[in-house]
Amino acid sequence: MEKEKNNDLKLKWLIGILALLFVALTVFTVKLYQDSQQTTTNLEIQKMDIEQELEELLVNYNIALEENEIKDRDLLAARDRIERLLDSVKDSQANVDLIRRYRAEINRLRSEKEVLFRRADSLQIVSEMFRTQRDSTIVALDETVKKVDSISLQNEALAQVVAKGAVLKLSRLKGEGVLVRNNGRIVETDRTRRADKIRTCFTINANEIAEKGDRILFIQIINPRNNVIGEKSTVSFEDKILTYSATSNIFYDNEELDVCVLVNAAEADLVPGTYYIHVFDGPRMVSSSTLDLR
Repeated sequence: MEKEKNNDLKLKWLIGILALLFVALTVFTVKLYQDSQQTTTNLEIQKMDIEQELEELLVNYNIALEENEIKDRDLLAARDRIERLLDSVKDSQANVDLIRRYRAEINRLRSEKEVLFRRADSLQIVSEMFRTQRDSTIVALDETVKKVDSISLQNEALAQVVAKGAVLKLSRLKGEGVLVRNNGRIVETDRTRRADKIRTCFTINANEIAEKGDRILFIQIINPRNNVIGEKSTVSFEDKILTYSATSNIFYDNEELDVCVLVNAAEADLVPGTYYIHVFDGPRMVSSSTLDLR
């Protein structure tokens, strides 16, 4: 009889312990689920914050480009990167690594924005100063021409000399095949089957007597089949018609300036062989080079 009582007591203890374990397991499971839901909610909130910050950055860039007469290529490129990043954020599912990466990219974009906006403001000021100086010079020159015919002849001869010396001179012209990834990263390649664009980079040399201001440079790339690739647009210069691959709008202030241009290329235009790269300032070719792709 005593033994049966002990067995009953042990059974009750065992049932009690199992009940406590079940309750603990239930509480732990509920807590784990709640934590998971809370984490997911927090990540979605952070993702929405990132989207809002990118949209604000995009608005700032659009306003700056609308107000600034000088369409700086770096400002345009930065705006395009923000648009691509915003599309990527909207299409992605939030997770810790992704949020961390996007946060780092936003911090980098904000730092870049400060530098680009300061430079754009400086270029705008220089452009306005130049227009004022140029208008004053024109008025003074007209008065001088009216007073002294001999000075007019001298100025004409001098203008011809200046015009020859004012031609833009380029150096370090280089072309390379590139692949532009979805995240905006550019990868160099010398294989036509991997490339989707051709990047052309060059340096405009300093020239104190060249005219300051906005210029349009025309880039012409001819593939091994003697076909112009890229935009394949044409422009007329009096008796000459130029077919070009891309253009580069620059602001030239007599200082050395590095320029890079991405030229879109159709798959059928990218064939192995030697490509000829020409850069034109108006109708005048100012530099040429070659590029070999496999």
